[in-house]
Amino acid sequence: MHRLFIALFTLTLTTPSIAETIRIPVGHQGQAETPMPSRGQSKASVLERFGLADQEHPAVGKPPISRWDYRTFSVYFENKHVINSVRHHQRSTPPQQEVQQ
Repeated sequence: MHRLFIALFTLTLTTPSIAETIRIPVGHQGQAETPMPSRGQSKASVLERFGLADQEHPAVGKPPISRWDYRTFSVYFENKHVINSVRHHQRSTPPQQEVQQ
């Protein structure tokens, strides 16, 4: 029992020294001044103001939640009203293109 305690105690002391710190840069979440639909707006008013979405995802679950994807943001609907609008992630640096030979 005493050996088990010493082994566990030794492991707890060495574990933090093995850990790595991973830093993930936070990208810009689009332009802050980009207009987006606000909570409570109807699908009809979103369609009128922003036009057709690039992609419309069908409703799932109860209550039905659907999503419309535009170029710079996505809109989430519950039934026929906006519950949230989210800007798409914008990379802080452009990805490097692979060279094809």
